Amino acid sequence: MKYKGIIFDLDGVICFTDKYHYQAWKSLADEIGVYFDETINNRLRGVSRMASLDIILERSEKDYTPEEKEQMAARKNERYRTLLEQMSPADLSAEVRETLDDLRAKGILLAIGSSSKNAKLILGRIGLGDYFDAISDGTNITHSKPHPEVFLKGAQFLGLDPEDCLVVEDALAGIDAAVAGGFDGAGLGEAATHPKVTWAMKTFSDLKQICE
Repeated sequence: MKYKGIIFDLDGVICFTDKYHYQAWKSLADEIGVYFDETINNRLRGVSRMASLDIILERSEKDYTPEEKEQMAARKNERYRTLLEQMSPADLSAEVRETLDDLRAKGILLAIGSSSKNAKLILGRIGLGDYFDAISDGTNITHSKPHPEVFLKGAQFLGLDPEDCLVVEDALAGIDAAVAGGFDGAGLGEAATHPKVTWAMKTFSDLKQICE
């Protein structure tokens, strides 16, 4: 078998929390009087919380101190975490669950590689709290994608080398990170159009054929 481990991005791959991110950022942007819409929100995919805030503040007429930015990011996260309480196992599709079970039955190790500091909370809400063999997330990294750190640590946690792992992503920056770390990359959605993607996927279940 070509891959001994698979490292999955979380949001947009395993489940979808974009609407909650958007609502929380929109609330903050309205609060500080900065224009924000879904087009701007799309630029935040795969980006760390503070880098996302910097993108939003590009339209601000006011300069904020690092301390003020930290406070704003904290307020956004509090609102986001409250919204996440709406999630349940119903937010995990049957296709994703069946595919994950199929990959595990083949003996492949499974990990999460997400920049989110809320990854464990989200996994718990959708019924996958103890499912993955390793979780590399925003709580254990200092560099966000397209830096490969989150995936390199994911492979390390699995006890595998990058060349033995496949990264599954929906964001272009995620494929950039996979390539930079020496991983093969499987792309969904926008990530499937990346010129360096190893596998362009149409659906999550394509992984069954990729890992035969």
